[in-house]
Amino acid sequence: MTTFVLVHGAWHGGWAWQRVVPALRAAGHEVHTPTLSGLSDRAHLLDPRIGLATHVQDVVALLEAYDARDVVLVGHSYAGQVITGVADLVPDRLARRVYLDAFVGDDGDSAIELLPPTVAGHFRESAAGPGFGWLVPVRPLDRLGVTDPADVAWLTERLTPHPWRTYTEPLRLTGKHEQVPAEFIECTGWMRVFRPQSERAAARGWGTRTIATGHEAMVTAPDELAALLLDSASADHAAPTRS
Repeated sequence: MTTFVLVHGAWHGGWAWQRVVPALRAAGHEVHTPTLSGLSDRAHLLDPRIGLATHVQDVVALLEAYDARDVVLVGHSYAGQVITGVADLVPDRLARRVYLDAFVGDDGDSAIELLPPTVAGHFRESAAGPGFGWLVPVRPLDRLGVTDPADVAWLTERLTPHPWRTYTEPLRLTGKHEQVPAEFIECTGWMRVFRPQSERAAARGWGTRTIATGHEAMVTAPDELAALLLDSASADHAAPTRS
């Protein structure tokens, strides 16, 4: 049995994985889908002081509370920053990191700096204007490759603004995260904002795979995504135990 911890990206909550979780549990695995501080069902905690370190600690606290080990830690989009930070703090609890169309940051990198300049400019403008200087308003779903009206409706009623500081606070790493094997899954059915991140992962020797869907693969291609995650778990069980 593998323990999966699935970490959502900006504007989402743990609910974002609802279409993926059943397949993982049906295969006999344990699954946790935390909601990060200030978002969704934890929006009552929204505060300008919430930053990347807050979200890293959210996930570390969950791993410690459940004494979770040999975890496949999955981060979507912004949460690539989160799972890198978690891996650096508790590498002994993790079997693998999986970056789903996500940031691949180094020490000192902030999420906003990892975005293409044009996209980063839109984020800065929206944070400074309708975001009141400390929030990132929800992005239009068509720009994320979500076009099915039912999916758009399902997401729209659940998405919440995201704390801006999480995009400007840099990763602080010691290098311990490199002890944890990593792979990248790129979503290719949209404008491919995270293609440079996939290329960065490949340059580091990570396994890279693709899904021909938009950025919200857990919503628009849940079965295909679940199959890739199950394959990751199988690979970990076949690998020798690290000392």
